[in-house]
Amino acid sequence: MDWLIWAGAAVTLLGLVTLVWCIVKVAAARKAGLSDADLRARLQRVVALNFAALLVSALGLMLVVVGILLA
Repeated sequence: MDWLIWAGAAVTLLGLVTLVWCIVKVAAARKAGLSDADLRARLQRVVALNFAALLVSALGLMLVVVGILLA
């Protein structure tokens, strides 16, 4: 079950990289000095991606745990 552990670690890493990307995008949007409505529109798109990244990270961690339990 080593392949399941490594696949889960890769999926988790993908989710974490996406979370960092979300943080960078939000910081750039805040520094851009946009109006309230424009900033809100950008943040709504990033929040949706943020939740997806959290889901991917959680699924990856679940794969790691299942791989450890089955090993």
